[in-house]
Amino acid sequence: MAKRAPVRAPELIGKGGWINTGDKELSLAELRGRVVIVDFWTFCCVNCLHVLDELRELEEKHRDTVVVIGVHSPKFVHEAEHQAVVDAVERYGVEHPVLDDPELSTWKQYAVRAWPTLVVIDPEGYVVAQHAGEGHVHAIERLVEELETEHAAKGTLRRGDGPYVAPEPEPTALRFPGKAVPLPSGNYLVSDTTRHQLVELAEDGESVVRRIGSGARGFADGGEGTAAFNEPQGIALLDDGSVVVADTVNHALRRLDLTTGEVTTLAGTGRQWWQGSPTSGPAREVDLSSPWDVAWWQEKIWIAMAGVHQLWVYDPADATVAVAAGTTNEGLVDGPGGEAWFAQPSGLAATPERLWLADSETSALRWVEPDGSVHTAVGTGLFDFGHRDGAAEQALLQHPLGVTALPDGSVAVCDTYNHALRRYDPATGEVTTLATDLREPSDAVLAGDDIVVVESARHRLTRLRLPEEAVRVPDVAHRTQREATEVTAGRLRLDVIFQAPAGQKLDTRYGPSTRLLVSSTPPELLRSGEGAGTDLSRALDLDPAVKEGVLHVSAMAASCDDDPANEYPACHVHQQDWGVPVRLTEAGTDRLPLVLAGMDA
Repeated sequence: MAKRAPVRAPELIGKGGWINTGDKELSLAELRGRVVIVDFWTFCCVNCLHVLDELRELEEKHRDTVVVIGVHSPKFVHEAEHQAVVDAVERYGVEHPVLDDPELSTWKQYAVRAWPTLVVIDPEGYVVAQHAGEGHVHAIERLVEELETEHAAKGTLRRGDGPYVAPEPEPTALRFPGKAVPLPSGNYLVSDTTRHQLVELAEDGESVVRRIGSGARGFADGGEGTAAFNEPQGIALLDDGSVVVADTVNHALRRLDLTTGEVTTLAGTGRQWWQGSPTSGPAREVDLSSPWDVAWWQEKIWIAMAGVHQLWVYDPADATVAVAAGTTNEGLVDGPGGEAWFAQPSGLAATPERLWLADSETSALRWVEPDGSVHTAVGTGLFDFGHRDGAAEQALLQHPLGVTALPDGSVAVCDTYNHALRRYDPATGEVTTLATDLREPSDAVLAGDDIVVVESARHRLTRLRLPEEAVRVPDVAHRTQREATEVTAGRLRLDVIFQAPAGQKLDTRYGPSTRLLVSSTPPELLRSGEGAGTDLSRALDLDPAVKEGVLHVSAMAASCDDDPANEYPACHVHQQDWGVPVRLTEAGTDRLPLVLAGMDA
């Protein structure tokens, strides 16, 4: 095992305190003798949710030697609320201790620059690896096994139960419901996301008629008592009376026969899509990535593919899927579908003229025209959000997850992190607030003259009269609060650090195995160095006239098992997107290192 420089792990501190520990405070000293994996995450981030799922098997397999500690580091203002973090920990089935760090204290101590980031600490309390993004758990498990062997031999490995204490379950009919659809009977079908089920409610929106799914996390077709889902979200009613379901963590589309209760799989393999995977083909043979909502439009099922920042379509005529819009780059760029950028599209609503979508990470309301072009009604990008009504070009939302077409041609937006229902009127270009004091609304459906809102964090459907007049609310505007990196104007060296895991090498069999894409906000910040390339290091030229901005960096590296005797080596893709706030100063650094995997020497 290679010798590592001894870097002592900083203490874990956070003003919000600890969750999933039975109210006990934890310290690194108490965890000596265990391999500690620190997961820096925030609950708005779909990549962070992917990593939570990647970690589950490792946690179970190495339960007596490994302790995973989540450090919740918020992006949005709402994510700094302690109860919201407690809710998210339950919502996503997090079964390890979580430190609530609303002021990013531990984030700064560990010099973290992106969500998600994983840091590995050895049993003696030293940092031995850092990984940003998804796809690293296979490498971390190899490192864990090396550390187990090394420290067992040294006598510094301590086995036993970890500090996780499960919370008491709450006896509510729904638990963090995601989306809903009205049925021809007058009932409602709701995705009961945290309980991995679909629930049919009576017309009152409260009485349970039936549950579809076993209630255990899984991926299985079958009858309503044996089929299994994994955190289902979006639901759409089809012309034939069946229902299509976005089975989010299974990376699949499922079909429910409302008459028989039978569940079958329409699309997806159960595996997550990665760069280089097919982007079209037979639906059951193509990987998907966290489908969050679905809608029937132009004779196809449109899919909000939150995990890769795209829109896909499922064509029932030939049972195929294909990308319809988006490049997989995260951001807000309008234009032809093949050139547009999205950021976790999470809600869809179709009208004959437009497909409306809630683009959550850019706090934006957007739409697609029948010709495939993408447009933005409200929202400016990844870093601006708030609660501001008025003209759409200056209005602000905060991480919306749902959108509903209204009879008058306007749209209602479930403004999730503002706990509000908003309205955008295309005729006037105005944004108003219809209702407040909702709790993380994630979807809404029409019911006559009323609107029924899925109040996800209150575990219920709430029926509201559509108001003739909007609610007046004070204007609030925010920007993502992360400390800017001071860099020098002019030449800046960007280095993305990637070290292939032990026993692996870069996969160059079919050409370059790395990819780097760089852009900036505002675009004028970069005089040169923007665009795509295969080298993970690049010279950037920053315009001294632009005093501050954000560098957007997307990196990918592919590595394979380094065994010449193995004709079909196992290969893995490592990828991450960074948005690095920078401030140009004379005393700033002339090098910006971003760790994809390994340690910066």
